[in-house]
Amino acid sequence: MKNKSCGNIFVISAPSGAGKTTLIRLLKSRFPKIVFSVSCTTRSPRPKEKHGKDYFFIKENEFKEMIRRGEMLEWAKVHGHYYGTPLKFVKERLAAGEDIILDIDVQGARQVKEKLPEATLIFILPPSWEELKRRLFKRSTESLEEINKRLKAAQKEIKAAETFDFIVINDEINKALKELEAIMLASKAKVEKRKSVIQEFLEEEENEVNRAR
Repeated sequence: MKNKSCGNIFVISAPSGAGKTTLIRLLKSRFPKIVFSVSCTTRSPRPKEKHGKDYFFIKENEFKEMIRRGEMLEWAKVHGHYYGTPLKFVKERLAAGEDIILDIDVQGARQVKEKLPEATLIFILPPSWEELKRRLFKRSTESLEEINKRLKAAQKEIKAAETFDFIVINDEINKALKELEAIMLASKAKVEKRKSVIQEFLEEEENEVNRAR
């Protein structure tokens, strides 16, 4: 029996410092067949980031033109820069039956849910506010002004977590990873994702009855 259902879309969001990047990197090794969407952004590359792998780094006028043409599944302006997910890329992967993960902010997650209600939204939460601050300062990749800006944004992002389908608390990385894996596996087995299988069973049974006549 062949399952003809389309792929699953998972949206993972978190405030800066929650450990989302590490969890997603580990997911890539656990689920090698899952497609990880590459977003477009107008910000400059950070050390070791590569164009086409981590992000598509484009000019602001090019990004705005893609918005005008309706080529973004979601987009947002975060910390002074534009981020967005190309719509064509996502639709093609889902139609091919592939599962896809979007690593985007809460604004983008809301837009995806509006356009694709079947999407599963997962929010990564740090164990405490103090731990979030500690992680941000430990990274040593942003200025004090930038860290304060991210902490202010984190307050709004964490409030938005209530609108997500699942919350994973990243206190211990392996435990958080197991929770994330369990959510993804369970989401793939939802009834609405398996309706095509039920239909195939019924069609097969009907064909057998017809052949027996």
